[in-house]
Amino acid sequence: MSTSLPLQDLGEDVCAAPQLEPAAMAQVAAAGFRSVINNRPDFEGGPQQPTSQAIKEAARQAGLEYVHLPVVAGQYSAQDLKRMMQLAATLPRPLLLFCRSGARSTQLYRLATQG
Repeated sequence: MSTSLPLQDLGEDVCAAPQLEPAAMAQVAAAGFRSVINNRPDFEGGPQQPTSQAIKEAARQAGLEYVHLPVVAGQYSAQDLKRMMQLAATLPRPLLLFCRSGARSTQLYRLATQG
């Protein structure tokens, strides 16, 4: 995908990115993405971090599907993996996942989809 967003290609129409602001949702949609998964717990980075609700509202205004699946890095439960697998299989693609740096989303996606 051609975009100025800092993306990591995970294959099969799936990418990961570092923290996205609500204002970035229009750019995400313009880049061709159809769905976004936020893997970052609210306020993990302090009060300046945008809330999931603010990002969700911006995503919906941009025409994107949005899901908040907050996880703590390295502490993925079987339920987290199952939910990520379900979302990856059912959300419209291309799909963009994000967290603080993109690494947690990448690891969660790979563990959920590749076993």
